[in-house]
Amino acid sequence: MDIDNLTYRVNGCAMKVHNVLGNGFQEVIYQRCLAIELEKAGIKFRREVEQEIFYDGLVVGKRRADFVIEGILTVEVKACINLENQHLSQAKNYVIAYNFDIGLLINFGSTSLQFKKIYNQKNRIYKI
Repeated sequence: MDIDNLTYRVNGCAMKVHNVLGNGFQEVIYQRCLAIELEKAGIKFRREVEQEIFYDGLVVGKRRADFVIEGILTVEVKACINLENQHLSQAKNYVIAYNFDIGLLINFGSTSLQFKKIYNQKNRIYKI
């Protein structure tokens, strides 16, 4: 499955959740509901996937991505009124830490679903 189709399908699952629940719930509720929709859609995923963070070749900590989809895409779920730069930075860090090309940042906390694609600039190939 190509990454664009996959991100489209994940976004569709998120839209279903947001249409049913609206905004105002805790992040964990949206995570659980998104997991249900991903499963119904036949999309393979893992939740709360831990990744070691390295500095100068040494492990300095661990972080958990909310979802790793099909082994190629990270998804970070938020439930806040508006996305801020810190949320984008967090999602970008996961994409880089997992060495994926693309990640998604999905915010259920706004009145309209907010959906951002995050690109790993280190892996990006630019065509001339």
